[in-house]
Amino acid sequence: MSHPSAAAGAAPSRAGTIAADSPAFEDATYAQVTRRIIPFLCLCFVIAFLDRVNVSFAKLQMLQDLHFSETVYGLGAGIFFIAYFLFEVPSNLIMHRVGARRWIARIMITWALLTAAMAFVQSATAFYVVRFLLGAAEAGFFPGMILYLTYWYPAHRRSRITALFMTAIPIAGVLGGMGSGWILQAMNGVHGMAGWQWLFVLEGVPSLIVGVCVLFYLDDGISGARWLTPAQKALLQQRIEAEASAKTHVSVGSAFRHPLVWLLALVYFGSSMGQYGFGFWLPSIIKATGVSSPLHIGLLSAIPYAFGIVAMILVGRHSDRTGERRWHYGLSALVSAAGLVGAVVWSDNTAIAMVALTIASMGLQCLAPVFWTLPTGLLGGVAAAAGIAVINAIGNLAGFVSPYLVGWVKDTTGTTAAGMYVIAGFLLLAGALVVLGVRPSPAPRR
Repeated sequence: MSHPSAAAGAAPSRAGTIAADSPAFEDATYAQVTRRIIPFLCLCFVIAFLDRVNVSFAKLQMLQDLHFSETVYGLGAGIFFIAYFLFEVPSNLIMHRVGARRWIARIMITWALLTAAMAFVQSATAFYVVRFLLGAAEAGFFPGMILYLTYWYPAHRRSRITALFMTAIPIAGVLGGMGSGWILQAMNGVHGMAGWQWLFVLEGVPSLIVGVCVLFYLDDGISGARWLTPAQKALLQQRIEAEASAKTHVSVGSAFRHPLVWLLALVYFGSSMGQYGFGFWLPSIIKATGVSSPLHIGLLSAIPYAFGIVAMILVGRHSDRTGERRWHYGLSALVSAAGLVGAVVWSDNTAIAMVALTIASMGLQCLAPVFWTLPTGLLGGVAAAAGIAVINAIGNLAGFVSPYLVGWVKDTTGTTAAGMYVIAGFLLLAGALVVLGVRPSPAPRR
């Protein structure tokens, strides 16, 4: 019998030659699902993260061109997340209702247009407005992706898969660092536009192209996947339904009042303080060590993210293999906090500061893949859609607090050191809350 994946453009599946009730058939089926959706979701997330933090590279030129203070930059970088917070839950609920394909495409196309619009900002007010609209456009993208993974994978497979998906963040850091540094230096003055303006225009184009591709490539769930056989669909659906029976199913309103949701939101706030403090200020920290060339700053900024990719995959796999979540998270938080402190303590030495930033990045990149196994493993149905969005929305308020806090501290004291100490404290708090306060059901060992 011919395999339907051939018509859909997918690679032939090994599962078609294995007995449908065997473990090998299950592993082959999940491998096929992973090959089909994870690289594409990673591509979408790489583009999302590039468009979210490219302002950190644009800052190297635009602050001087537009006469912005560090506080203005921090507020503009962070106001994105106020809109993200306001529209996060409605966006995820809409995706749960209308399907991932149409809603993710809508998100990507609108943020592409707004990213390009950043090139024409000339005042602090315009900077704030466009960043706010960009946050509103992107709201729901990340929690929508996390929710989408729960449609395909049970909990005991999800940490490794989430880690694979979230390698997009360090990959975006590597590509964004090298690409953004080159654009700032090579395109500055071309056709009368500054390098930072070209940065926003050129990095908005991939979002537009891939957003359109989502409409033709992504499936809303298992039932609509023409590239799977009926036996594969039955297996996948059975695994999801078996897990769903053990989850908490509550109403949208109850999700807002669930103690676990608020505990996890506080944890995610702490880790996001580190993630965004690192992402929005990494180029500036490297510059403060004595590196002046935008291209060299971009190349150096790729190093911590490259090591972060390796750490993220290894820790995610080990967490799935052992079924342990709390200590994997807690130790990663401790490592990232120590790295951030070391980077500012030795800020007068580029080599040592880069080692510390690399250690910080390795810890930071490991946090999210382990963290997102907790809410997705404990909440189901509309509770998952609402709960994940609530956790992500509240946690991402750190995206406002972190860059604004560090910007204000730098304007006040002339250094980012005190701000990084505060961020390290939040990371330690997040790690302690998970180790001491979260009691997930142990995931099966693999």
